[in-house]
Amino acid sequence: MPDVSAPALDDDVLVAVRDLSTRFFTEEGQINAVEGVSFEVRDNEVVGIVGESGSGKSVTALSLIDLVDSPGEITGGEVWYRDAELAEEFAGSDAVVGDHVDLRRVPATVRRSLRGSSFSMIFQDPMSSLNPSVTVGEQIAEAVEVQRRAKGNPRRTRSRTQGYGLGRLLVDAVLPSRSYTDEESHARAIKLLEQVGIPDPAERADEYPHQFSGGMLQRAMIAQALAGEPDVLIADEPTTALDVTIQAQILDILRELQESGETSVVMITHDLGVIARMCDRVGVMYAGEIVERGRLADVFDDPIHPYTQGLLGSVPDLEAPAARLQPIEGNVPSLLDREMPEGCYFADRCPKAMADCRQPVPEYDGDASEEHAVQCVLADREYDPAVALDDTDGVIDDTDSVTDDTDGATDDGVVSGE
Repeated sequence: MPDVSAPALDDDVLVAVRDLSTRFFTEEGQINAVEGVSFEVRDNEVVGIVGESGSGKSVTALSLIDLVDSPGEITGGEVWYRDAELAEEFAGSDAVVGDHVDLRRVPATVRRSLRGSSFSMIFQDPMSSLNPSVTVGEQIAEAVEVQRRAKGNPRRTRSRTQGYGLGRLLVDAVLPSRSYTDEESHARAIKLLEQVGIPDPAERADEYPHQFSGGMLQRAMIAQALAGEPDVLIADEPTTALDVTIQAQILDILRELQESGETSVVMITHDLGVIARMCDRVGVMYAGEIVERGRLADVFDDPIHPYTQGLLGSVPDLEAPAARLQPIEGNVPSLLDREMPEGCYFADRCPKAMADCRQPVPEYDGDASEEHAVQCVLADREYDPAVALDDTDGVIDDTDSVTDDTDGATDDGVVSGE
């Protein structure tokens, strides 16, 4: 990976992730879920992260906003976020470069205060992310109220004002005149439901999650994520389990939000069609690493990494529907540290693996543009069959085949086999 000790950040870079690593310390051993990941999110753009299930996409998203739970731990890297007010607060420290602040070097309470107002996330399963005993409108209104109170207080006190704990809940339950949310927050919640295309938003706001369809729940989650008017919206598989019509509507909503100039979007998905439709730039992720990144045209039109080529080769060609698909053989490794191969993690599945692939592979510049970067020796030299890895070196045989996401497995499971 490139040296990231001295960041060079352009003024339009909203978030810069540098060499981010996350580990899970389990009874089975250390799991390297995210390893040295680097990418940037600029103003008013959609950045996609694509890869098979188990490649580390969702854990990367959770690491970005510091939501990794035990036994997970963010073990290294930097997350530079552009915020002039925050930079002024920590001026003079190593955490600040210009208007950018490394969120990994500031207190956890500060990172927590940025959730909602600066970073919001649309999770994969809306039914498990919403409280079934509280109306949808009330839940969105609570998110609105949290951010309204936080923005009305100095940053140093926001983490305390954001909490609505058991004590406050008991007081509100005993005193009917007290309520955490007010009419203004409810009105804003209805407006958000209308913004994401919920029909009859005022009536729907009084309904419970089980009364919503899957597509409506996903829209409600987007509305909740937008309550704090975030700078960065992280969408983790936002169209999973939705029919194609609803998928298109959800993607249209996200694109309209991005084009409005109010937010940038990080799109986490295994669907190359979603990437092609939505993204300005894309990172291809495999076994916890981003193996190829660049502009959409760089990655789709001039792919260099065999894994990227394999993903694209697994997609039906509308211009040649009779053409045979070329699936990627084998499976994503377990990510257990003791089982990870030396050098390139894709070498065991790669049809062009060479002896040098068993050594640490740096990131090379691609030919497509100055933003194109590839973690593969094929970016530096031609494939040479004379030094190819044979079966005894660990190349898989032709009986293995790629695992499809349609089995419903949870993306990026950190336990081997999930």
